[in-house]
Amino acid sequence: MSKQRFQSVWDAIEDTPQLAASMRARSELVIELTELIKKRGMTQAEAAKLFGVTQPRISDLTRGKIELFSVDALIDMAAVAGLAPQVKIKKAA
Repeated sequence: MSKQRFQSVWDAIEDTPQLAASMRARSELVIELTELIKKRGMTQAEAAKLFGVTQPRISDLTRGKIELFSVDALIDMAAVAGLAPQVKIKKAA
């Protein structure tokens, strides 16, 4: 039995390369935003006010509900928080 290797967990579990790429980007953004909230010692209400979203939306973010967020929404939140999100393109392996 040969073992198949993947670049990321998203490549293994998503049906298409497009979905995998989107989930990779979203997961990185969610991790960064969650870490920022923790480092700043913000409550969910404070984070919601900063990002211009509701507190339940921040709850979804901090619980890792990646599928509920678009890349655009996460990039907007990162920019508002003073981060500089960038898209990096490289050849697929």
